[in-house]
Amino acid sequence: MDRRIRGAALACALLTAGCTAEPSADPRPAAPSRSAVSAQPSHGAADARAAVEAAYRKWGLKPLAAPPAPPAAKPVQLRAGGGQVPVISEIPTDKKIVFLTFDDGAEKDPRFVTMMRELKIPFTMFLTDSAIRSDYGYFKKLQALGNGVQNHTLTHPNLRTLGASAQKQEVCGQQIKLKDHYGTMPRLMRPPYGNWNEDTRAAAASCDIQAIVLWRESMQITNMQYQRPGRKLHPGDIILAHFRGPSELKGTTMTEMTANLLRHIQEQGYTVARLEDYL
Repeated sequence: MDRRIRGAALACALLTAGCTAEPSADPRPAAPSRSAVSAQPSHGAADARAAVEAAYRKWGLKPLAAPPAPPAAKPVQLRAGGGQVPVISEIPTDKKIVFLTFDDGAEKDPRFVTMMRELKIPFTMFLTDSAIRSDYGYFKKLQALGNGVQNHTLTHPNLRTLGASAQKQEVCGQQIKLKDHYGTMPRLMRPPYGNWNEDTRAAAASCDIQAIVLWRESMQITNMQYQRPGRKLHPGDIILAHFRGPSELKGTTMTEMTANLLRHIQEQGYTVARLEDYL
């Protein structure tokens, strides 16, 4: 043993307070503490974002910005108790976000499922039973991606041409259908063609609908139709599109139409948020 170490040990033995020998140096690096490990930056979020950006390029698009976190308090007051069902066309916000909605359900393009899964674009489906009944499972795939299933009546009539009891059957009947096939009762409904009256509101209320949702822009094939002057998006706008295929889109596929829609949004500096997070 080194003479200095023996001397130190003897001195320690003679001291009344005692002491402990200094540990010898360990050539192995010390393991990081748990707090240090937790402080290490995670690459998971960056990798996920890179995968989404690659998907945008695959579909010939420029990436949209990630949407902001949903508000702690939802900005739209929905019907509660015996209150009147609100009718909305946009969400009050100062964020440069818009909301995508797809109606009816006639087209069931499997590439649209792939596109939405890869791009991770949130949207809301307003479904009509007469259009979706040939393949309820198609819309379950889209629901599984986190997209909302909402009410667009049983048979897609002009509700203003129907009496109160017939309107109630159209709305409440579709509530039951959608609950049976998709597991949740819709909170929102959209009247076909955007046509509604006070009987529609009463029918919606009796069927536990909390809001009637209209729109500010509608997507055609390559262009959008704007309701307001200026031909531009506004924060919180709700955009209408449809489950339509080449027979209704003059040879254009639903994925091509959706790509055109996303280009309009990106070019105007907006991104897409989930409607149900704000309603």
